[in-house]
Amino acid sequence: MSFKSKVASFFRVFGVCLLAGSIPVMLILYGLQAKKYKDLTKEVVELERKQEKLIEENKRIVSEISVLTNAERIEKIAVEELGMHKAEAEDIVRVEMTGEKK
Repeated sequence: MSFKSKVASFFRVFGVCLLAGSIPVMLILYGLQAKKYKDLTKEVVELERKQEKLIEENKRIVSEISVLTNAERIEKIAVEELGMHKAEAEDIVRVEMTGEKK
């Protein structure tokens, strides 16, 4: 057997061993990627649930704001609880400011 054929045989065996060794490495990398994907999918689902919850809470708060800022409700509280009344024309005092600014 010549030196060239020994070197060629060595590289063939080395290539086969390298290929055989790379298969488990590729399987390990695939497993790591699959786990990472599963974790990220779980996180996305949790964030979507949280988003839905926040949207519902926001809707509830907007509804409460519209109820609390209702003009009739505010007038009723002003009259019944605070003893206020609508101003009559003679109750309104207009102040005009003329002259120089100091």
